[in-house]
Amino acid sequence: MSEEVLTEASDGILTITINRPDAKNAVNRAVAEGIAAAIETLETDDSLVIGIITGAGGTFCSGMDLKAFLQGELPVVSGKGFAGFVEAPPAKPLIAAVDGYALAGGMEVAIACDLVVANTDAQFGIPEAKRGLAAGAGALLRLPRLIPQRYAMELALTGDFVSAGRAAEMGFVNRVVDGPALDGAKELAAKIAENGPLAVRASKEVIVKTEDWSHDEMWAEQQKIIGGIFQSEDAREGAMAFAQKRKPVWKGK
Repeated sequence: MSEEVLTEASDGILTITINRPDAKNAVNRAVAEGIAAAIETLETDDSLVIGIITGAGGTFCSGMDLKAFLQGELPVVSGKGFAGFVEAPPAKPLIAAVDGYALAGGMEVAIACDLVVANTDAQFGIPEAKRGLAAGAGALLRLPRLIPQRYAMELALTGDFVSAGRAAEMGFVNRVVDGPALDGAKELAAKIAENGPLAVRASKEVIVKTEDWSHDEMWAEQQKIIGGIFQSEDAREGAMAFAQKRKPVWKGK
């Protein structure tokens, strides 16, 4: 892993840290490649249930590194998009832990995650329109699916920043915490990591895909994803652990 992206694995949780605090954690090519590699680790390591993305030095991410861009460097990975994952998020859940600013591409990184935990002082925004640009790394696509269209329109057309509290009211931040966002994200991740890994992954898949299913097909499509879980070793272990009043020992099988 590059110095621009740090990883730490513990108790089923992979923490991915953008480590460019002097550049407000702006995304350059090295960051994109580092995040892509970290996501690959999350996906392939069976001991990992969930990931967290955060930023070093009190800022989540200020977006694309414009200095690198002017030198001809694109912060994308083929097939995965900006920051190495926004066009191809992992099958396992991902939490954004946001301190300070999550702006432009930084906000797009945050909302590409499945859950967002933010410090009370965090600020979110897609200010591209103020520069004659458009938020092309997912905000215009994802926000109308995450929050009411009129809120998404306001954020995109004004380019104004919103507080963590306002973002939670709009509906794209799950939790606002007084302390470091990473602490809050780890608390949330720990709750998820305690659960059956097959069930966690399948539940995410259904929620992500359901918006593409018609009313007539949604039950059948859901069954394709979750049907096997009920015959899994983990399902039997979960029931047995409940009956025996103990914590389950998951095998991911």
